[in-house]
Amino acid sequence: MFPLDDEGETPPEVNIVPMIDVVFSVLAFFIIASVFLTRAEGLEVQLPQAATTRVQKTQTVTLTLTQNGTLFLQGQRLAGEELTPRLRALQAQGNRLVVLLRADARVSHGQVVGVLDQLRQIPDLQVAMATRPLEARHSR
Repeated sequence: MFPLDDEGETPPEVNIVPMIDVVFSVLAFFIIASVFLTRAEGLEVQLPQAATTRVQKTQTVTLTLTQNGTLFLQGQRLAGEELTPRLRALQAQGNRLVVLLRADARVSHGQVVGVLDQLRQIPDLQVAMATRPLEARHSR
């Protein structure tokens, strides 16, 4: 069992299991506390009033480019020349517009560039490209 000292008693030892429990409890507290602190809006300030105040609204629309080059805006088929006027009309509603471009992987690069070129001609328009994550490959 335990070696005895000259007087026949077991030497004192440090049991670190309770200390590990305390360290993990403190660590969990700080992790949870930091999550709640990062969600804070920031410093509380009293904002001034202005007559020209506008609420910034963002609207995301989906633009799909199929393999055969057909365009769909929010699921509705449209011709290439209809794209710019339709997006400008959506912008005129006062919303900040974000276009999510879903282009088929098999569509030609030139068609995607053509659509992106049309989108870039519209001021204050944000464009996002939809992708899917890589599939995990099985290693042997």
